Amino acid sequence: MIKVIAIGDLHAEFPRLWRALRGAYLAGDDFLPTEPVQEGRFRVVLMGDLMHPKTLEHYRRLTGLDDFSPADPAHLRMAAKAQIREMYRVKRYQEAAPEHVTILLGNHDHAAATGDFVLGNAYLEHHEFHPEHGGVEMPEDLKAWLLSFPAEVNLYGVNFSHVGPVPWLQTYDAMFYNGREAKEWWQHNPDYVTRMGHRFGVYGHTVMKEGIQVFERLALIDAFDQDQYLELYLDDDHLEVQVAHVQPLTLQ
Repeated sequence: MIKVIAIGDLHAEFPRLWRALRGAYLAGDDFLPTEPVQEGRFRVVLMGDLMHPKTLEHYRRLTGLDDFSPADPAHLRMAAKAQIREMYRVKRYQEAAPEHVTILLGNHDHAAATGDFVLGNAYLEHHEFHPEHGGVEMPEDLKAWLLSFPAEVNLYGVNFSHVGPVPWLQTYDAMFYNGREAKEWWQHNPDYVTRMGHRFGVYGHTVMKEGIQVFERLALIDAFDQDQYLELYLDDDHLEVQVAHVQPLTLQ
């Protein structure tokens, strides 16, 4: 039996990531995988969207700028450099145990690496990796690393993917962004999971404002900013799923 820790959309919450990994004995103080991860007894799955803080408040926290403006090129450069620095640390962690640490390709990862789309909403657009908008070019080795992430991974019949289990929810093109299915498929077509031959599925992308939601055949786990992630205990005959919590910081 293996223990799988699935962490929902990161969105540049790097301190929270390391707190979760250390608290679950998945990373040491050196930011490298622990022995159970190296041996494959523990598996780590990051559900994608490593970069692009979700809100202006998150950008302020990332950069230390109380007046962070997504229209200020100097602020964008600070946001980009902070994310690049931390992504290299995550890259080092993943490459130290590549068979047991999986990072899935999220649409924000794809957009930042390719420059194909500027993502955002009515309140905030993510320009820090778009030089044409005042941001900076992402280093080529980071681009290649991000674009090497798989669209999905399957462990003992459990499917992990950023959005959903079918190919059209794993392709980040104009059709993906122009429709609503990426956010709503689990409400209208949850049988995608079993139709694709999986016994259970774990997905991110859709923000779970009330925390992680676990249903009969799938879990939606984009709630890492609420200090929640998913633990699974798996083998051919066993499937146990439970919501876990990032331990709070303790003052010495």
